[in-house]
Amino acid sequence: MTEWNFADVFEAIARTIPDLPALATTGDIRSWATFNTNASRIANWLIDVGVNRQNGFAQYLYNCPEFTESLFAAFKASVCPVNTNYRYVEDELIYLWDNADVNAVIFHGCFVPKIESIRNKLPKIKGWLFVDDGTQDCPIWATNYSKLGNLYSPDFQPKFERSPDDLYLLYTGGTTGMPKGVMWRQDDLFSLLNASSFIKWPGEGSTDVVNEVIKGRGIVHLSGSPLMHGTGAFTAFAALLGGGTVVTLTKRSFDPTELLDLIDEFEVQTLSIVGDAFAKPILRTLDEHTGRWSLNSLFAVLSSGVMWSANVKEGLLRHKSTLLLADIFSSSEAIGMGASVTTSNSITDTAKFVLGPEAKVIDENNNEIPRGSNQAGRLALRGRTPIGYYKDIDKTNKTFPLINGERYSVPGDYATVDEDGTIHLLGRGSVCINTGGEKVFPEEVEELIKESAGVLDAVVVGLKDDKFGETVNALVQCSPGVEINPDSIREDLKSRLAAYKIPKHLIFVDSIGRSAAGKVDYAVCKQRLADAVKSLSVS
Repeated sequence: MTEWNFADVFEAIARTIPDLPALATTGDIRSWATFNTNASRIANWLIDVGVNRQNGFAQYLYNCPEFTESLFAAFKASVCPVNTNYRYVEDELIYLWDNADVNAVIFHGCFVPKIESIRNKLPKIKGWLFVDDGTQDCPIWATNYSKLGNLYSPDFQPKFERSPDDLYLLYTGGTTGMPKGVMWRQDDLFSLLNASSFIKWPGEGSTDVVNEVIKGRGIVHLSGSPLMHGTGAFTAFAALLGGGTVVTLTKRSFDPTELLDLIDEFEVQTLSIVGDAFAKPILRTLDEHTGRWSLNSLFAVLSSGVMWSANVKEGLLRHKSTLLLADIFSSSEAIGMGASVTTSNSITDTAKFVLGPEAKVIDENNNEIPRGSNQAGRLALRGRTPIGYYKDIDKTNKTFPLINGERYSVPGDYATVDEDGTIHLLGRGSVCINTGGEKVFPEEVEELIKESAGVLDAVVVGLKDDKFGETVNALVQCSPGVEINPDSIREDLKSRLAAYKIPKHLIFVDSIGRSAAGKVDYAVCKQRLADAVKSLSVS
């Protein structure tokens, strides 16, 4: 096994290219030297307030340079970063920070009122680090990030010995249940990201070879998706490992115009998004303002987490035919289950991926399903995977089972696999609908609904039914200014889906209500549909 630690690598890069940019956003460019210095001051603060080795340090921030600096600081101090969803309400924050053994929190000023309402319920937290966003004054119980330069040294001497086993704790809400902390060893995560990076470190090397790897500025990358989720964070890490620059948006809600402006301003080369939730607004903006952005520097768009429709990819290629569109099928629990690459010469079907080299499809008894059998099974990934869920042995044993003596990650995604290794994604088993004994995977139906003319988004859920157990139903969001007859959607689906998969009720809504990462809360959507159907029956 190798012994990589992110802090060691980032520090070596900072010594090699101190004056080149590491972090950038509108009106703020921070060099690698500044990145390293700021992270050292935060690390010194962490030690000063009494955060112990591998205790939690929560990032309660929107995308910003301080988010990445605080991650670097956690790695420096052998403290465990804990991503925090900025949409969580008070009870969810209390659960998360208690479960993750959080000892310190860095937060944007806008969250002061929410934190003040729960501070007395979080006795483990020893320090609060305030990042000014112009909304609130720094409270007396917090340290002002802007004052760290006067309080703490720009140099850092580790109190605790760093290790490749140091954790990066990535909490995922999934589609059901309370958030679960996915435990990634730094060495495992580094090795996976390094393997797919444009600039690679030697597999068995060390930071001593930094001058052979880092020979100038690396990739300029824009994390369009939130850094609090795996897609945004992992792609940012990959860019930084090559001595690159991570560009972040400044607005609190996704603005495709801002994103496109930043691509041209900073000559962004790679962009990370979360499927159609980001790609559709980007495409619509490009269509409405043809020729406004050159996009000359951009050569690759990377997506993971939510399905990316083939027709949307095709639309993006109309605006720049040389783009490489990489649809990566991964999750917080598994990196590398499958991938599809689309170019102007090859448009890949929606939810169709090539099986990763360490992945396979297994049945309920953990036996590999033969390729070409058309049998649905769970995707399983071996090799460098998380070591489990934090403080949850039962869920760890279920999701990360030993199969023939090897640890696998089996997050619950169902698929079929063709003879040539192509997988067709069906969706998560946790939201599978059982209608009259037939299984229906919501994402399969959702993606076909979204291909109907005028449909912007859709979510499919099952509702209880006396005759069939459950029926298939859908929330549908139309494009602005468009009205659709539900029968036209059903007609589109009849030639492409079995009758039992076609939604009984199609309920039109102003907004599906996806999270910042493009995901939906199926429980909330199910309740919305149930209420709407009940209203229809009453009327």
